[in-house]
Amino acid sequence: MHEALINSISSLIHVSEEEKEWIKEKFIPRTYKKNDYFLREGQVCREAGFIAEGLVRYVISKENGEELTVDFNKELEYTCNYASFLDKSPSGTGIQCIEPSTILVISYDDLQTFYTHLAEGQKFGRLICEFLYVQTIKKVSTMYINQPEQRYLQFLDAYTSLLPRLPQYYISSYVGVKPPSLSRIRKRLSR
Repeated sequence: MHEALINSISSLIHVSEEEKEWIKEKFIPRTYKKNDYFLREGQVCREAGFIAEGLVRYVISKENGEELTVDFNKELEYTCNYASFLDKSPSGTGIQCIEPSTILVISYDDLQTFYTHLAEGQKFGRLICEFLYVQTIKKVSTMYINQPEQRYLQFLDAYTSLLPRLPQYYISSYVGVKPPSLSRIRKRLSR
């Protein structure tokens, strides 16, 4: 389980054998059932996670009770509400497990130690932050600039492997349309 995490970290920085052991000690496995929350809206995010198995969605609840799915992460990806994690503010987004999941978690304090304990820990943190920044800018731009059909095509490019694992209403919410509109988009595209 920790090997996948170490491989992910090693794809960005060099990790010594001693550092690998430290990582195994600090990233604690937690299991979640389908529909459990890694983080609920309004809670402070106190841990970052690496998804060893499973799938999560990022969800925002509107005042009328409607839920908006704003992102997904699957196995071999990281999960966290980074803004809440950094400034210890209540999270405006929940992170819900769509299927049974095992997530390796590290506390805020241990992650800060990770940055200084690993020889290239600071570099890893910078690279992850840069990646998150670029992804966020792309997603925000897409919601403002692209029509729903373009957003669906971008969803397919980014998440094709997730299609059989996601209910249509999560996909339609992510694209920003109601399920019947998504059905019409799919029908139009299949011609």
